[in-house]
Amino acid sequence: MKKKLTFALLMSAITTGLVTFTVVAVNVGFISQFLTIWLKSWPIAYLVAVPAILIIAPRIEKLVDYLIREKS
Repeated sequence: MKKKLTFALLMSAITTGLVTFTVVAVNVGFISQFLTIWLKSWPIAYLVAVPAILIIAPRIEKLVDYLIREKS
């Protein structure tokens, strides 16, 4: 569980950081308040992403295993 939690925390930080940066840049541009807006939206996205990854990732792994079956 420690490995899965660490993965979720790191993956969420990187993914939400990139996505929120991009969305804020597209929506408001690189204005003087950009950093403030981005740093306000990033934690919200992060708090949504961590539990989502913890809940969804195991199901996605099973789906991938089902879709890509290794022949023994």
